[in-house]
Amino acid sequence: MSVLAFVEITDQSVRKSSLEAVGYAAQVAGMLNTTVTAVAIGEATSEELAALGSFGARKVLHAADSRLNEGNIQAYASVLAQAADKENATVVVLAKSSLADAVAARLSAKLKAGLAANAVDLPDLSGGFKVKRSIYTNKAFAITEIKSDKKIITVKKNAFNPTESGNQASVESFSPSLAETDFAVTIKETVKATGDVLLPEADIVVSGGRG
Repeated sequence: MSVLAFVEITDQSVRKSSLEAVGYAAQVAGMLNTTVTAVAIGEATSEELAALGSFGARKVLHAADSRLNEGNIQAYASVLAQAADKENATVVVLAKSSLADAVAARLSAKLKAGLAANAVDLPDLSGGFKVKRSIYTNKAFAITEIKSDKKIITVKKNAFNPTESGNQASVESFSPSLAETDFAVTIKETVKATGDVLLPEADIVVSGGRG
């Protein structure tokens, strides 16, 4: 049994939100008396990935298939599903993002796992597996109980500040078996937005109005 953490890579660097997800996963693993395996998809150096050990990952599975990119959501879900099977993972943690939202939904179907999105606190394990989530654009909270054997959590950005230990994770090449159907959608071109940052992707959000 282990906890799996999905690591997003942009421009060959691990995203800050993914460091938060690994730190969250490490705390959940501590509660379950197990360890964290991170899954990184995309191009990144071994040194960059090994540094995930500082945030709580014991091992990193690195899938660097050249066909994988952020648009191949189904392929990403297949990679994570096979990694979860390989590591016998009962909990999968992702940092909430446009990519992770799409991947988590498909992964939930593949693993037959319950999904709690936008978590703002560690799960409550007293009498079940309950997750506190932010809803209605952070105007309210909901407590969601996941009753399935396998569980998926997406973590709200900036909800957790992981601490660094200086440890290093072992890095393993991971080559899952991907079917042609995983690449049914072909990405011809990726154009990144410029100018204003999308609200869900912002590091800091300042809100004003009447209390």
